[in-house]
Amino acid sequence: MKLRTWKISVIVSSIAVLGVGSAMAMTNPPRREYQTYAAKRMGDYLKEEVCADAPDAFGGILQKQCNNLVDGGKKPMADWIARSTDRQNYILFSIYKTELSLTAGLPSYEFKTIGAFQNFWTYQKKEK
Repeated sequence: MKLRTWKISVIVSSIAVLGVGSAMAMTNPPRREYQTYAAKRMGDYLKEEVCADAPDAFGGILQKQCNNLVDGGKKPMADWIARSTDRQNYILFSIYKTELSLTAGLPSYEFKTIGAFQNFWTYQKKEK
């Protein structure tokens, strides 16, 4: 009786592992979705940290213009991110490493993000 229960447990566990693995493989987000995610995150950061600090002169027009500039630059940002990103595809999930740098003399940044189940989680941000 114990042997039969053990076999059933192994079979059920195996089916569960295969099911989760299949779900992960089918929902491993593609590179294009990462570019959209990263551009949105960058845009949100610029609006919250850079545009919000713009002088509040002339009824906040500088902040509004900064926000409009960020919104209009999402496509170029996504293209920049695409050129600056390496993807390691492990079938069940992907790891994206993005290195962004503007020019010599300014700091560059490195981001590591995991993509799984149609979502992204940035787990490392480093200023270089």
